[in-house]
Amino acid sequence: MGRVPTNGADASTERARRASFWLDDLVVSGLDELRPRPSLTTDLHVDVCLVGGGLTALWTAYSLAKADPSLRIAVLEREIAGFGASGRNGGWCSALFPRSTASLERTHGRDAAVAMRRAMIDTVDEVGRVAAAEGIDCDFVRGGTVLFARSAVQDVAARAEVDEATRFGVDRLEYWNADEVGRRFGVRGIAGHETSAAFDPACARVHPGKLVRGLARVVESLGVLLFERTEVLDWTAGQVRFRALGDGGGSGVDDGTAGPHGTVRARHVIIATEGYGPALPRVRRRILPLYSLMIATEPLPESVWRDIGIEHGQTFSDYRHLLVYGQRTADDRFAFGGRGAAYHWGSAVSPDYERVDRVFAHLRNALDDLFPAARDARVTHRWGGPLGVARDWHATASYNPKTGVGFAGGYVGDGLSTTNLAGRTLADLVLGCDSALTRLPWTNHRSPLWEPEPFRFAGANLGLLGTTLADVEERVTHRPSLIARAIGPLVGH
Repeated sequence: MGRVPTNGADASTERARRASFWLDDLVVSGLDELRPRPSLTTDLHVDVCLVGGGLTALWTAYSLAKADPSLRIAVLEREIAGFGASGRNGGWCSALFPRSTASLERTHGRDAAVAMRRAMIDTVDEVGRVAAAEGIDCDFVRGGTVLFARSAVQDVAARAEVDEATRFGVDRLEYWNADEVGRRFGVRGIAGHETSAAFDPACARVHPGKLVRGLARVVESLGVLLFERTEVLDWTAGQVRFRALGDGGGSGVDDGTAGPHGTVRARHVIIATEGYGPALPRVRRRILPLYSLMIATEPLPESVWRDIGIEHGQTFSDYRHLLVYGQRTADDRFAFGGRGAAYHWGSAVSPDYERVDRVFAHLRNALDDLFPAARDARVTHRWGGPLGVARDWHATASYNPKTGVGFAGGYVGDGLSTTNLAGRTLADLVLGCDSALTRLPWTNHRSPLWEPEPFRFAGANLGLLGTTLADVEERVTHRPSLIARAIGPLVGH
């Protein structure tokens, strides 16, 4: 095994700081310098090799190391641990799964659907339990999610969601009428409509940067080998090809020649790259990278938060079709994000796609529209990144015991908690354990491949346009959108 200091560490740190408010906050607060760990520079032989340094890989490494400390485990990350979606997301540790319980019931049966929902609810508490046990201070507060219904059409959707949860008997979703919402929150309805809400208690507010970086330190303390600035080129059963990366003399651009190539040989190879996976040939059509962008405001005074009504630990959204999501951070900022960025030809992923002025303006307007008391808040950070979407919008944790290759992903933005369930599930699969986790309906689920271009490009961007127009349609007609119904198969409904 060979480790050498990574060249251009300052450039790597600056890339990480630009990646999100969460990662920048770690540096500003003095909690983490974000300096890359050494690259892997020679061939290596281990029991398990994990490709990707986000929460899926780290939770899998954690679960395996706890279950069998004798295992030799290596994690290979192209940048630094948490550089991808794990360090850029909205900080919802929720029980959300890309496919609804009703959808899972139709495809897998009622018992399997209920088991999946229960597993997701339990996972929220499991993340909090491990964070506390391992000393990971990630601002975990289980305050639930408030889903505002700001029009008559959205109110119907809120009531239907609560009714569906009641039918399955797993959740404790609550419907809050307009009087209740008006008493608690300073939220503006659409065209003067009074605002109601659905409340889901199965969600915690988290600082994702603190969680993923803290978990990386924990797995290292358990003996896991974590190599950063190490790019995986390809893999086959039993081996992973990589190269160590340089930074072009500190320019921030890989020079392609700075590091040696090598091979990791492992009985078990787990692919955990999520939205960055399409850069690898074997993942190209399995996952579609969909960009989600975010803004963060300056800290707001307590007087403003009293007008807004969002409490510490609460996350929030509404029932529009073009998704938005937010939280009140531990230091009293809004962290607010949403969809709206285009899909790029050939599933391309680039830093150039992480900042789209049009989308940032949309997010700012949406935040002001929801909470008029936040109009004067200054935006301090803007960022974004790709999340992973499977063709049937069905996440999976899969493992083939014949080849020793595993895969997890397709979280569609619901991965902060789902990665923990994936890690525990993959650990059981790798170790050959027959458990309640390995019998869940997402385990070993195989999604169809995405269509080749130009069909993938046309379909993905048609879905984006359709969700935008569906919101306009509902504002004008005051009826459920026909456009939303028509594009449902494109957006996972």
